[in-house]
Amino acid sequence: MGVTLLFAGSGGPIVEVEAYHHTDPAAHSFRGPTARNAVMFGPPGYVYVYRSYGIHWCLNFVCEPAGSASAVLIRAIEPTVGIAGMRRRRDVTDERLLCSGPGRVCEALGITAAHNGLPLDELPFELFAREGAVEVIAGVRIGITKAAEKPWRYGLKGSRFLSKPFPTGTGNIDHQKVGNEKKSKENGRSKSRA
Repeated sequence: MGVTLLFAGSGGPIVEVEAYHHTDPAAHSFRGPTARNAVMFGPPGYVYVYRSYGIHWCLNFVCEPAGSASAVLIRAIEPTVGIAGMRRRRDVTDERLLCSGPGRVCEALGITAAHNGLPLDELPFELFAREGAVEVIAGVRIGITKAAEKPWRYGLKGSRFLSKPFPTGTGNIDHQKVGNEKKSKENGRSKSRA
């Protein structure tokens, strides 16, 4: 969360995602490999792009070892780079509405099925680590009917660029800031560190 995603020079920090695991009936990989979801069964670090309801393209990052078929849907980013191009592609001037939803993210950035299977560590994709820790909130996923109760939706606390607000009372993950884990030599406990 908070990692900056750029596609062909446009994008911004990721502020909302949803997780999908191969054991999850809402995951496209649940019933096994197909031509459509094959990239999910490959190694991590690649993009899985699919069309939702025949209308919107959706961007996912494959995130577990080959064969696991798990991915993270990019639900929203805060537009910070290439805003003029995003406004032109979306025909929207309100920055809050440019990338607040998975279909909007792809439309604003110009991502289509032609980009399915591309590596995240090569152009036109660029990822930049965040600086410092961030507060992440978790809640149930939205826009699905299967396994909708799973609290696998994550958002940057306080962001005005989320696709939808989290319900009141949604908690922080582990009630702490999320950063890079580092073992403390003094007491052997795991500490969150920027």
